Amino acid sequence: MSSFGERVKQLREQKNLLQRHVAGQLDIDTPMLSKIERGERKAKREQVLLMAKIYEADKDELLTLWLSDRINETINNEPLAGDALKLEKKKF
Repeated sequence: MSSFGERVKQLREQKNLLQRHVAGQLDIDTPMLSKIERGERKAKREQVLLMAKIYEADKDELLTLWLSDRINETINNEPLAGDALKLEKKKF
């Protein structure tokens, strides 16, 4: 499960919202939201922002988790991933 998926599931459950209710607001079907929460599908950036609004959550937190998952997916199992991340960190 992804960090982002875990967090949005936790936020939804804290608000006592059903997946079908949230999925409708995101204009996706319930199975798609379920897959996002399990980390099997990736949410779009616009969906992340809308989830932050629906859950009354910190959008920066959700965007950071979402981006972290995307980075991890890209560099996972790359032997030079650590070196590449260090190089990018210097640029910031």
